Amino acid sequence: MSDFVKFLRDRNMADGHAYADVAHRFGGDGLLDSHLPMLDLIDMLAGEYEAMDPADVRHEGLTYALKVLAQSYTEHPDYRQEWCP
Repeated sequence: MSDFVKFLRDRNMADGHAYADVAHRFGGDGLLDSHLPMLDLIDMLAGEYEAMDPADVRHEGLTYALKVLAQSYTEHPDYRQEWCP
């Protein structure tokens, strides 16, 4: 799963950079209704997953949630079918 979490965090970082580029080009109004807060929350969950003991009762649910969130990247060439929920 470490490859999966790295993939998800890398995609979030790339998306965050894309939003920063929009803000730079068009100003803050270009980010109205942006997904930046959601990207931050997903990255926070990925970080918690990495630090979580696999014996934690929340581990299985968090694994599933991250896999569902990662489905938005299924068209990315590095996405692996095994990561489908």
